[in-house]
Amino acid sequence: MTLSVFDLFSVGIGPSSSHTVGPMRAAASFVAGIRSLVDDVASLRVDLYGSLAATGVGHGTPMAVLLGLEGYRPETVTPEEVDARRAAHERGEPVLLGGTHPVPFGPESLVMHPLTVLPRHTNAVRLTAFDAQGEALATETYYSVGGGFVERDGGDDAPEASGAVVPYPFRTASELVGHARSTGLGFGGVMLANEVALGGDRDSERRPGAVGDAVDEVRARLLAIRDVMDACVQTSLARTGVLPGGLGVRRRAPEWRERLRREDPERAPEFWQEWVNLVALAVNEENATGGRVVTAPTNGAAGIVPAVLHYARRYLAVGLSDDEVCVRFLLAAAAVGVLYKEQASISGAEVGCQGEVGSASSMAAAGLAEVMGGTPEQVENAAEIAMEHNLGLTCDPIGGLVQIPCIERNAIAASKAINAAKMALWGDGSHHVSLDQVIATMRETGRDMSSKYKETSLGGLAVNVVEC
Repeated sequence: MTLSVFDLFSVGIGPSSSHTVGPMRAAASFVAGIRSLVDDVASLRVDLYGSLAATGVGHGTPMAVLLGLEGYRPETVTPEEVDARRAAHERGEPVLLGGTHPVPFGPESLVMHPLTVLPRHTNAVRLTAFDAQGEALATETYYSVGGGFVERDGGDDAPEASGAVVPYPFRTASELVGHARSTGLGFGGVMLANEVALGGDRDSERRPGAVGDAVDEVRARLLAIRDVMDACVQTSLARTGVLPGGLGVRRRAPEWRERLRREDPERAPEFWQEWVNLVALAVNEENATGGRVVTAPTNGAAGIVPAVLHYARRYLAVGLSDDEVCVRFLLAAAAVGVLYKEQASISGAEVGCQGEVGSASSMAAAGLAEVMGGTPEQVENAAEIAMEHNLGLTCDPIGGLVQIPCIERNAIAASKAINAAKMALWGDGSHHVSLDQVIATMRETGRDMSSKYKETSLGGLAVNVVEC
């Protein structure tokens, strides 16, 4: 296991980690790979396959690819920059390849293949650069495999392939529980120890004896992730009107916040669910806007972890500082996220929404159970309960937009996560169904699920609800 917590929780822009963040990273990687040839490029061709073509327009994939070709990165690009470059392209201005070299890019440069699925993954993009004579200078095929992760044909550049050695390697829940029990570190402590080792692998110049510094660095980065989550909610609550995309979906979070301020000025415990719903809605409305969010572990499920973390920070009396609650929660949640990435998938286009919302709900349940003082067995049980009751969840967004049913689905899954953690803490950790068995079931269910229910907008709500 060499995945980092910051692979599971990364900053990007909406509306989709697999359809926006991943393609942007792929295009930026392509340009970086042909840096010495950029000035010789006279034209470009982008081929989108499978789900990237079927729902790519609603998910902002074409614009994400253009931004990546211009050198923008999802971690740093601002919504204002996205809007400015979109306006420029709509005026017919060329793509600034690598940020400097102008290349024409018209409708003929973008080719959609919605019914063609490449063998490796349904989310595929092929990028080709041509010289003035029409000869191909370079071509690469990338796969956006969920959560912003990108893999390249002929390369093995996924995070899992790094050579880092960690003190507590795990790929299964049973291995994770074993480490957590034998060391007394809990899920979060195991993840932190591994994260420190990963940091040392990334920074070969780190001086001996600097483990304390490394821990402080991880904590600081996690708190920065928390701050982005908080800022996302506040930005969303300041917006009004309807969401972009043509469905006319009204933003509800600002109105709900004002109502809660009137009805619950003292933040009474009995209103916890309304506030959790509010946070989930706010994050996913901001995601649907193309705003700045934290993939957790995907954009389509980005509201679940912040909503459950909000519950932990506001409604638990566990004797920990706010910073400590956030750090422990995110580390434990990420440890469970590793299991889904290693054993199954977090891609809605590959296994349906069970891989996105289900995984996020399971991660959030584990994080909450950990800060509530759960044993490793109870934390594993919480994660198992949350996923068990998301099995078979389809991904059928209306109009290819991450709005219906995605926004409300995050709020429902957040409540499931909280209930799962509470149920697990009322038990002793023993249970009939293991988390590993549930993850295997999710993987097999996703494999058996019809492709029309896996982020293609060809089935379910997407065809039974009229877009108007």
